[in-house]
Amino acid sequence: DGNGNLYFTDIPQNRIHRRDAKGTLTVFAEPSGHCNGLMVVGDRLLACEMDGRLKEFSLVDQSPTILADKFQGERFNAPNDLVIDQSGGIYFTDPRFRAPEPWPQKTEAVYYRNAAGKVTRLIDDRKAPNGVILSPDEKTLYVIPSMEAQMYAYPVQSAGKLGEGKVFCELAQVDGRENGGGDGLTIDTNGNLYITSARGIQVFSPDGKTLGILEFPEQPANVTFGGPGNHTLYVTARTSLYALETEATGHRFPGPKK
Repeated sequence: DGNGNLYFTDIPQNRIHRRDAKGTLTVFAEPSGHCNGLMVVGDRLLACEMDGRLKEFSLVDQSPTILADKFQGERFNAPNDLVIDQSGGIYFTDPRFRAPEPWPQKTEAVYYRNAAGKVTRLIDDRKAPNGVILSPDEKTLYVIPSMEAQMYAYPVQSAGKLGEGKVFCELAQVDGRENGGGDGLTIDTNGNLYITSARGIQVFSPDGKTLGILEFPEQPANVTFGGPGNHTLYVTARTSLYALETEATGHRFPGPKK
């Protein structure tokens, strides 16, 4: 956030943690509703709650507000990750990880909640849609499935309206595995994508070319830029938080213009 605080989730412990600029770790929210993907926008912390909701927390007093909890009268499966656009709309994924059975929604999907609160289902043909992010110019939406090796890019025709998707890149696989997908991701100001996977963080150029793989002692789950100048890559893994200084500059999503 604007004070240099980093927010990340511990899903098994049902918490959101806050690490300040000095490295002090505190609990921001507990219970969190098993929050997963987060995004800071101004004085708000947007969150995907795997207990079936899209919500936000005030960074001032930590008060929560539910933004969406149903589609066509049924709760979501388990919202996973999100990104906000400049109109104030939020794209978010809804796979079945941790969802109750029978599944509330009959399909795994990507949704869009516009600034007025209307929710639309945009994509329903990906296996376990997980990470999601926009390009810096917000003309492309990237969707990262967990059960497919291929990552997808969709042209954004207007806020909440997508064109036909295409395979953007294919993840390198762990030996003996064929359809290992990605998890979380982030993007830099040049449009390069950093996708967490079983092999580490796989980096791709805007045209889908492999730029390299960043390896860590543990399998990474999610990743974001932060720190002075937005050059530090923060990585959450199975039991640890890692920081890697880079020459890249992370893109900040400004959210709606005031």
